Amino acid sequence: MIEQLTALRPHLTENAAITIFSVWGFLLTATLIGVVLGMLKPGPAMESVNVRIRAWWFMTALITGTLVLGELPFVIFMALVSFLALKEFFSLVPTRLADHRALFWSYGSIPVQYVAVQQQWFGLFVLYIPLYHLLVGPLRVALRRNTKGFVDSSTNIHWGLMLTVFCLSHVAFLAKKDIGLVLFLLILTELNDVSQFIWGKLFGKRKVIAEVSPNKTWEGLLGGVLNTTLLGAFLAPHLTPANWAVGALIGCVVGWTGFCGDIVMSAVKRDMNVKDASEIIPGHGGVLDRVDSLAYTAPLVFYIFHFWY
Repeated sequence: MIEQLTALRPHLTENAAITIFSVWGFLLTATLIGVVLGMLKPGPAMESVNVRIRAWWFMTALITGTLVLGELPFVIFMALVSFLALKEFFSLVPTRLADHRALFWSYGSIPVQYVAVQQQWFGLFVLYIPLYHLLVGPLRVALRRNTKGFVDSSTNIHWGLMLTVFCLSHVAFLAKKDIGLVLFLLILTELNDVSQFIWGKLFGKRKVIAEVSPNKTWEGLLGGVLNTTLLGAFLAPHLTPANWAVGALIGCVVGWTGFCGDIVMSAVKRDMNVKDASEIIPGHGGVLDRVDSLAYTAPLVFYIFHFWY
């Protein structure tokens, strides 16, 4: 089956195809365990876990399906993810009636950014949002002649663009380099989140920063980083040009960086007095809740491989 898949989809290496099948196998195993535990120990806690697993089936199908179809479908998929994440971000942070035109131009940056990804226009990719929108965006808001709340508004708009469009577009650009790099990034980031959650539930006692995220513990953080480091060492030789030692280093950094992204978004939600960015993904909250770690880890992994290799 793997040979047939790689023959039909030449952009997939054998190791990438094996990894995709392994992810599905892991998810199937988790589903069976969840069903058995749900029968042995029925209750809201196990039902919550099984709801999360069912949502992972949907998300995994979208991600692996678009990756198998090719680079362009995956770039379009990531553009949609950026749109939904940006929409949720703007629904959380305060915006003014006078900002509506600026918000329209912000959404318009998504096709520009992802066309730059698809065409591999690296200069436009790295400069369009960080530089053009940094300079022109506030000017466009100022021309509306409403200065009350100008600084907060301009900051929120540009930060939202950087976080949900610029940072996430690095995932799509990795697909233009090598599908294996995308799998490496996504598996490390998401398994880091899951590992920190499980270690925290099993052994968590000492809070890392209770005022921002009361459920985050040192035991969960360190356990997740340890798992991600080991996973990075294992996956790197199979999916990337890096050896196991560099993979371990990247895994360790991804573990800490993913935690930082989660903490930052928790601070935003606490400031806005909401639990989740939305309820679009059952058991997980919104798209923004699911990609907060990825927004921090994606640029890191991208530039490591872009400049190092």
